[in-house]
Amino acid sequence: MARKVIDEPSEDVVANAQKEREAKRNPFSRIALFIRQVFVELSKVVTPTRRELVNYTGVVLVFVIIMMAIVFGLDQLFGWLVILVFGTSGS
Repeated sequence: MARKVIDEPSEDVVANAQKEREAKRNPFSRIALFIRQVFVELSKVVTPTRRELVNYTGVVLVFVIIMMAIVFGLDQLFGWLVILVFGTSGS
């Protein structure tokens, strides 16, 4: 079962960002602020367990196979309809 993920930024990060925005520092301090915020957000990332990863991979593969079958079926159907309407190309 997936773990709960908090998607809201923490209050201290928001407060620091507002202080920095008000100060209108030079570009290097804004880049440093951005990098600090990136690391804070990366610390919130939850990696899936091995079982979840295998499950998600299986779901994606099954979905891709189903979509391939639908596209193949429609391609065959439309090809058959084109031959039915226009006939074969013969001299």
